[in-house]
Amino acid sequence: MSTRESDETTKREEWAERNTDPSAVRRKPEALDGTIVLDLSYGNFAGLFCSSTLAEFGARVIRIEPPGGDIARRYSPFGKMVKDAGLPYLVEGRNKHHVTLNLETGKGREILAALAKKADILIETFAAGRLDAMGLGYRQLSEINPGLVYVAINTFGQFGVEAPKNRKSSDVVAQALSGLIHITGEPENGEPSEHSVPTKHGNWMAWYAGGGFGAFAALAALHFRHLTGRGQLVDVSEAESLMSFLDYNCLWYHAFGKSRERVGNFDPAVFPYTYVKSKDGFTFLAGFSDINWFALTSIMENPQLREKYPSIFDRLNYDNEKRIFKAMEEWAQKYTSDEILAKVQEYDRTVGKGVVATGRVNDPLDTVREENWWKRGVFKKVLDPVYGEILVQMPPWKMTETPPRLKTVCKPVGADNEYIYMKHLGFGKSQIEELSAEGVI
Repeated sequence: MSTRESDETTKREEWAERNTDPSAVRRKPEALDGTIVLDLSYGNFAGLFCSSTLAEFGARVIRIEPPGGDIARRYSPFGKMVKDAGLPYLVEGRNKHHVTLNLETGKGREILAALAKKADILIETFAAGRLDAMGLGYRQLSEINPGLVYVAINTFGQFGVEAPKNRKSSDVVAQALSGLIHITGEPENGEPSEHSVPTKHGNWMAWYAGGGFGAFAALAALHFRHLTGRGQLVDVSEAESLMSFLDYNCLWYHAFGKSRERVGNFDPAVFPYTYVKSKDGFTFLAGFSDINWFALTSIMENPQLREKYPSIFDRLNYDNEKRIFKAMEEWAQKYTSDEILAKVQEYDRTVGKGVVATGRVNDPLDTVREENWWKRGVFKKVLDPVYGEILVQMPPWKMTETPPRLKTVCKPVGADNEYIYMKHLGFGKSQIEELSAEGVI
């Protein structure tokens, strides 16, 4: 890189940091300011993630739980709780007003309808038709609020063969139904076979996929409402959302008449493109195109390997992939991940032809320790008056005009009953106390 190019890169980086600085977000407007969202998700992090995303962009999210709290508060590793919330709920309870409401009561349903009349978006994760049977489905609520965007998230969707069976959402079921799990995991004894063991994803991948697509669709629906004045039903299946991550696998079946099998860290489309064991853990290495393969084998000082497998097609033969992998790992185990990175960077600096991608496989603690993420404001330690000091993940977007932000970490069950019911429905204190005594809130 020339001195002029280096100077321009520095200027660009300084400009981006200055204009998207996460510590300065409160001086800027919020994209969804004035948007009211009702989050009725129950025992489901797809809905919680959907509303968290909207809340980070400034929507006023009213999180509606049954009296006693949502069961999702108790989903936590080894039962670990902080006050009334498990660790996952502390992540997705952010930026929300928390109220309680018993939808099994007539008064509770009346109150929800009154809130829905004022809302822009409603998110629910009940079994298909459950709220409709209560008179609170999109068909009924759109009559009193034609502009309502109603986001229904469920593993099986709102219609189809399975939806009428009143089945509830489940992340692991959605993962299994999507087809993604079938191709995830190591084949038994290193060979693809009918005995291979599928592996679920380490987080609630289907829930988060469904919630992310739900938020995206809600924003598209809001734009349509801006143009036409009409709201709409948004039907999101978590399994279908995860299917969107299957890239070419459905076409694979269409083209070859058979399913792709699990091949672990091998790959039927690009190779080398894999994780190998290094001196201090695991590292990623990619050099699948001819020019990248030349670079990788040059860094490895192994031209014989390059000559043995000269073309992409040679390198995609499964037996050859195993041989290449073995050679790469034998080389990588001589060095630490940082030493491998230094070798790649040195080659790029001195030769500059054929980029090799590499990076250490971090565990979560390594990730939190990465200086780059703290510099970019990805993590923050927050001292919450209720939950104490908490390390939180900040919004992933950096924006120059309407950046997202963290306002509150989480709130106890029903913490905002008085504020929300007074502000939006005009209830007085005595009325709120009476509703509480009746078990309505």
